[in-house]
Amino acid sequence: MGRTSAQVRGPPPIGFVGETVVVTDTTPHARPAPAATGTPDPRPGLARPRAGRRYRRAVAVLTLVVAAWTVVWAVVTPMFRSPDEQNHVNSVLRIAYGGGWPPPGDAYFSPAIAEAVDEAAYPADLPGRWRHREDARQFVDVVPVPREDRTRIDGDNAVGDASSGTDVDQMTQHPPLYYALGAGVLHATGLTDARWDQVTLALRLLDALLLALVVPLAAESARRATGSPSAGLVAGAFPLLLPQLGHVMGAVNNDALVVLACAAATYLAVRVVTGDLRWRVAVAIGVVLGLGMLTKVMLAFAVPMVVAAYALARGRRWPGRLGRLAVAGGVTLAVGGWWWVRNVITLGAVQPVGRPRELSILATVPDDEVPSIITGRLAQSFFGNLSWLEVHVAGAWVVWGTVALMAAALVALVLPGARRTALVVLLTPAALAAGVAYNAWDFHAETGRLVAIQGRYVFGGVAALATAVAIAAWQLARRSDRRLARGVPVVVTLALAAAVGGLVWAFGAFYRGPGEGWGDAVDRWLAWSPLPEPALVVLLVIAAVVLLKGMVVALLWPRRLAASSTDAAPGALPPAVPGAPKDAR
Repeated sequence: MGRTSAQVRGPPPIGFVGETVVVTDTTPHARPAPAATGTPDPRPGLARPRAGRRYRRAVAVLTLVVAAWTVVWAVVTPMFRSPDEQNHVNSVLRIAYGGGWPPPGDAYFSPAIAEAVDEAAYPADLPGRWRHREDARQFVDVVPVPREDRTRIDGDNAVGDASSGTDVDQMTQHPPLYYALGAGVLHATGLTDARWDQVTLALRLLDALLLALVVPLAAESARRATGSPSAGLVAGAFPLLLPQLGHVMGAVNNDALVVLACAAATYLAVRVVTGDLRWRVAVAIGVVLGLGMLTKVMLAFAVPMVVAAYALARGRRWPGRLGRLAVAGGVTLAVGGWWWVRNVITLGAVQPVGRPRELSILATVPDDEVPSIITGRLAQSFFGNLSWLEVHVAGAWVVWGTVALMAAALVALVLPGARRTALVVLLTPAALAAGVAYNAWDFHAETGRLVAIQGRYVFGGVAALATAVAIAAWQLARRSDRRLARGVPVVVTLALAAAVGGLVWAFGAFYRGPGEGWGDAVDRWLAWSPLPEPALVVLLVIAAVVLLKGMVVALLWPRRLAASSTDAAPGALPPAVPGAPKDAR
């Protein structure tokens, strides 16, 4: 293993090209070092450590782990026991059967979905509900409709209108991209004419795939920010720590495409703030934000992150950065931002109301309780408020999880090394949380009630939070990849334990009635499932194998890294390169 002839301060960090170890600069935010001829590399931001095959394999395994975890959520969660799931399925069917995208307030549930909601025993209280109601129908008392007798969707019942006698479906207040994607999946799989529970499961699996694609984006964001492959693995395992994320992404929800679009925007913003100011990156940012805005307005809250990335990037003067930011903004507007401009011009609101709220069923909230209720509900529903928010994870987990995230963010922002990147990426979850709080506060000012306080609205910041947590872990390992590698087995093991523990807790909350054993819960689950028992057994075995593979990869990571590399001396800072910003170390 030969060193470069360049003289550097302290032992140089390493990177991988295939299985070969090479010396590279890993200083976050540093501009590329001058070439041997003395001419600077004209491509800013390209002097980053390349990923080795072992790292890429490990990320691929973590991607499969998150996919398998979410698929299990998809088959465990009772049908239509996630916020607005029946609405989302209904809107997919409308597009699949040529019903178009009516103006907000003019879309209706189809007869098929109205029957499906009844067959799914909604509403009925789940056994894990936070407060038992004696006078309410109990899910465990309902006899499931046999699979072969469940309603099939076809051209006669797939689309509703004003004459259907069904309720308004408010989802046309959003753009249709997610629903068009879902309709394409149904056509591609031949499931446009199938039982409603089969259709719902297929769309749930689509969302599981969309969440899985977040893993490599989060991992690469963290690796680029720190130069540490181990930090990438920490970021890749982060989604497993959030039961609510698995629950929502294992159901049918347009938030799945929002989470993926925000993750892609986060990765591109990290590239920008670490020096990649190529025009193609600006165009890619615009395409990602634009497509996201054709899904939901939540992508607008990623705009501050992009602005900050160009503002804090080094390598070009202000006119060059502003030009690239203008291109990103222009492409965003052309691809998807126009939808919201059109709303303001034609409807007088950024997002019109699809269906007015029934204020009579909402309790009034005293002014002095608003801040604490908003904070508490947002944190609770970020970590675990299953079904329609009535199944609560233990408050202690919420408190400790919130404290841990805040501590990680503080470490990433305060300690030198990747502060610019941490600041940039954390703007997205901060903006999303602030937007949810402001919307709730504003509604309370008008009506005295609180609504729409859901942690899933912050899930667009999952990749950003994963990156910040990985940066903090890298800092606590004193910016040593080898030292952090020894912590990867611990992090992944804890994440897998949280993933499995969350599923076991949810399974009991969904299916295990008072005084019943786990066998009763399993029998009830099998009766409600859209899949027959053999298919469920095969699926669970595959998921277990994938999770075990994730454990093995994590346990072997320090040994494989040690066999392939050397590391800087304990406490040594990464080498400086010409032009590096002062706070890059």
